[in-house]
Amino acid sequence: MIDIVQKRFGLVGRNISYSFSKAYFTKKFSNENFEGCSYVNFDIQKIDTFSDIITNTPNLKGLNVTIPYKETVIPFLDKLSKKAALIGAVNTIRVTKKGKLKGYNTDYYGFKKSLKPLLLSHHKKALILGTGGASKGVAYALDELNIPYTFVSREAKENAISYDRINATTFDNYQIIINTTPVGTSPNMEAYPNIPYDYFTNNHIAFDLIYNPEETQFLKKAKQKGAQITNGLDMLIFQAEKAWKIWNK
Repeated sequence: MIDIVQKRFGLVGRNISYSFSKAYFTKKFSNENFEGCSYVNFDIQKIDTFSDIITNTPNLKGLNVTIPYKETVIPFLDKLSKKAALIGAVNTIRVTKKGKLKGYNTDYYGFKKSLKPLLLSHHKKALILGTGGASKGVAYALDELNIPYTFVSREAKENAISYDRINATTFDNYQIIINTTPVGTSPNMEAYPNIPYDYFTNNHIAFDLIYNPEETQFLKKAKQKGAQITNGLDMLIFQAEKAWKIWNK
């Protein structure tokens, strides 16, 4: 039997059976008649085995990268786009015609395009919950939108405050609260970031990069206090379409 698959794509991550990307691209290939294209999950426990994916996957044209490898994948790449280098995290990889691996960040693009329509004049500053790879794309997008931000981490760092520092004054000063951590995602859907939700108001935006469940506890609690809420689904769609354009350069 002749293998008709001409182009292979995939997602690199850990514990990614729930992934948006595989379902999204499989449906896209079918609906838009991209015959010979396939998309698979490369669920790896350690980034050390990344090279095996490249070696053992014929006709590989592009990869998405998710938690927890957006930063640790970088040493395996031959080149970074200017923006990926500035951000310090990669979520899209293109395999060039010469077989080289070039890293890009489309997270920042997806987040920026998703947040921008929600912004009003009183949305002045943002609080970014988490300091992992996803937070870096968010920070870059906020820089482009000229919105100052502060990171929040479990322990205070040089560029981040700790969760126990967040109080009523914090919520007065920061009108956009963004969860970039995996806390609250399936299957641990009852979990939520440890912040004082009573201080949310209708002047706040609560943005959760999580999309499964559709409404996390973080979003539910913020919504109860009148905040405008949004999950990461639109962001994912925007970044996926941007990745598709990159792969087909």
